[in-house]
Amino acid sequence: MINYLEKTGKTDDEAIAAALEEIGLERDDVSVEIIERAKPGFLGIGSTPARVRISWESEGEEPAAPAPVQEVSEPAPEAPAAPAAAAVAEENEEAARVRSFLTGLLEHMGLEAEISISEREGGGLLVDLQGPGMGAVIGRRGETLDAIQHLTNYAVNHGSEKHLRISVDAENYRAKREESLTKLAEKMAEKAIKYKRSMALEPMNSYERHVIHTALQNYEGVTTASTGTEPNRRVVVSYVRSEQPASHKPQSREWA
Repeated sequence: MINYLEKTGKTDDEAIAAALEEIGLERDDVSVEIIERAKPGFLGIGSTPARVRISWESEGEEPAAPAPVQEVSEPAPEAPAAPAAAAVAEENEEAARVRSFLTGLLEHMGLEAEISISEREGGGLLVDLQGPGMGAVIGRRGETLDAIQHLTNYAVNHGSEKHLRISVDAENYRAKREESLTKLAEKMAEKAIKYKRSMALEPMNSYERHVIHTALQNYEGVTTASTGTEPNRRVVVSYVRSEQPASHKPQSREWA
């Protein structure tokens, strides 16, 4: 009689080995059909396992129906426990997916971090990473951290009907950066007023430009606007003559 068994695994060989181990036969004792090759995807996004079907003959038995497909994978590494007060209650499905993705991503980067996940005001999740080597996670002016946040949002929301907004921070970098940008904005506003001229800041991403605009939206004597194209878009702080009526003071434009 012919028996069948289907298995999946990270590779063809891993799926075949798992099937052989389950039925206790050698490779030469079975026929193997590759149903689907494994696809690695990018950083685990869009990856699919290999799927194989093996068949073998046995005597005195009724034909066996194809067995249910079983996933073969290595156990996920245990994530460090987050403080109870900061964790989402019983870590819901979305939080678990965020933790799983970030744990795998950090492993690819050769880093370990304590991952704390909490609910953000107004909806979504706040993720805080703590541990050695966070400089590599943050990158130059937060560029790597922004990329990690973008990838996390894509991985968790891909294929989902509802969009979950996820903010990723490391060592409280974003709060420190926002404070630094606010001080820079006020310093440039003082220069614009002192020299009665427009002052252009260095190129910034949309989040950083928004911080500058917000910091100066009520600053007397100046107005702000963004100019240029990505990735060289920047904020210009312009002097406004004091004799101009307050009701006609230009407003900050393009807050992004």
